[in-house]
Amino acid sequence: MAHDHHGHSHNLKGRSLLFSIVLNVLITVAQVVGGILSGSLALLSDALHNFSDVLSLVISYGAHKLSHRPASFKHTFGLKRAELMAAFVNALTLIIVALYLMYEAVTRFINPVTIEPGIVIWMALLAIVGNGLSVFLLKKEAGHNLNMRSAYLHLLTDMMASVAVLVGGLAMYYFEVLWIDAVLTLLIGIYLVVVGFDLLWKSAHILMMHTPVDIDLEEVISEVDKIPGVGRLYHIHVWQLDEERLHLEARLDFADDITLSQFSALVVEIEKLLAEKFNITHVIIQPGLNGRGEQGWIVED
Repeated sequence: MAHDHHGHSHNLKGRSLLFSIVLNVLITVAQVVGGILSGSLALLSDALHNFSDVLSLVISYGAHKLSHRPASFKHTFGLKRAELMAAFVNALTLIIVALYLMYEAVTRFINPVTIEPGIVIWMALLAIVGNGLSVFLLKKEAGHNLNMRSAYLHLLTDMMASVAVLVGGLAMYYFEVLWIDAVLTLLIGIYLVVVGFDLLWKSAHILMMHTPVDIDLEEVISEVDKIPGVGRLYHIHVWQLDEERLHLEARLDFADDITLSQFSALVVEIEKLLAEKFNITHVIIQPGLNGRGEQGWIVED
């Protein structure tokens, strides 16, 4: 049953991404036409961001498919890290787009132009509805998958940008405030840089095989050391294969010689402890009798 549920979730994610791709292509085309006709930088910049959404969704969809391919002799871990790479690339594009928007906003603020607010308002409403639907479809998976979160953030920030464009269009229509278009675009760009760097750091942290932020190695050592019959862990490596799988490999010091069956029983106990307390699901333990654990060689290459 668990396998069927996993397969259903995988298919649902794929369909949601495909639907969002088609929807955002239509929105992008409409916004480009509307931006040209109205002369609105905010609308054209929103279209540019929407186009980056399309690219990010295509990358996310491809990575999503690759990550579910089974392990093989050539790829013993499978291709599970494809989604992390997609998240990293999408975060990078988010930052690049944001910096470009900020540059264009400053340029437009210095040299304001007349804008047709009526078209801006209707195009912004179209983008809010379209992106809002896509955000709703991806929201559930965005909480525990960086790839889906990168796609979700692209769409969410674009929806927020469209709201800002709508506010700007209304301000121009009723109060003839032309500079609001550039100011809102600048604020959107700043926000995109902030969320983009956060996502970039998180994905890079895992790709670089850093120790997970919520894992305290000293606590891991202390808890394992409480198990009767074991010595101290040393030469420890803890990393994430993806967002769901934590791996640990280490050497374990023993004061006394033991049989293979005794060692296997202790490893089972250690695996249970690490899984329940630290959510570490893949454990490799190498036994040792040379007392290195007492010398404090906790981490080494």
